[in-house]
Amino acid sequence: MKFPLADWIDGHRDCRHDLGTSGMRGSIRHPVPSAAEVRSADAEVVRREFAETLDVDPARLFLTHGASEANAAVLWFLARQHRGRRRSCRVRLPEYPPLFDVARWAGFELTHPREPATIAVVSQPRNPEGDLWDRDRLETWAGRTRSLLVDETFREFANRPSVARVGRPGVWATGTLTKFFAGDDLRVGFVVAPEEEQSNYERFHGLVCDEIAPASLAGALVTLRARERIRRAVGRVLERNRTAFRKAFPRSRLPQAPVCFDRDVAPDGDAFAKRCLAASVLVCPGSFFGDPSGVRLGLTRRSFPRDLAAYLRVREGSRAPSGAG
Repeated sequence: MKFPLADWIDGHRDCRHDLGTSGMRGSIRHPVPSAAEVRSADAEVVRREFAETLDVDPARLFLTHGASEANAAVLWFLARQHRGRRRSCRVRLPEYPPLFDVARWAGFELTHPREPATIAVVSQPRNPEGDLWDRDRLETWAGRTRSLLVDETFREFANRPSVARVGRPGVWATGTLTKFFAGDDLRVGFVVAPEEEQSNYERFHGLVCDEIAPASLAGALVTLRARERIRRAVGRVLERNRTAFRKAFPRSRLPQAPVCFDRDVAPDGDAFAKRCLAASVLVCPGSFFGDPSGVRLGLTRRSFPRDLAAYLRVREGSRAPSGAG
């Protein structure tokens, strides 16, 4: 058992048409390290390689087993800092569920976007909506929160710089090799701490996060060093899939992330997701993201044009389409 969204996707792998997957696993391959590279694996070298890709000081970067672990570690660290006081978290739904679910478990009360908050959490580009906020919008939305946690799991798809590069006080960035790099088997991600929290978080991180296995470190290093080749492979798949998306939804903006959120299945996206399953089409119900009005579609599979056609047949049988967001 993982968490509900992951269990939903894994539990319906037998569907003929997969629009539930949001990563490149099965569509591209990452390089495999040699036995010698595994034996010589060095976490500090991997840290420096990640830091170089993000243009941040390696001392601010901490390795994790993925973005979910990274997000959880940051949220519990921030909760510890605010213990004994009211803790509130700003989130804009729909949002990637572990961000706001873990915030709740850490003792933060979710607040309305216009209400004061202690921290703010957001994915960039957005999961599940696929949009990317510019710096002004992100900072305006975060407002006067003391800390901002940005999950950059989909950042590579947009080919944009990390928010961590600016060095704004209170900004945390997390990421993983899982999605863009198809590195589900590697189990490597990261946290970039703000400069003022680096030393405190270093002590906390050493207590709650285990070391990364040598095979994973070696795999991460050869994958990061092959990122331009991987970028070309990802680009070829997504270009074809975005062409199919544009044809199906001509009035919708192209998503910056390999996902979109279709609200034209309202009023009950969850019921519609079950109708899709009956046609062997896998999509993700919006309720997992805190918005039951729609469903999330993934654009990462090589079979996307065919899968989208099957999805549209179910959609057209339910109500006339007018666009996806």
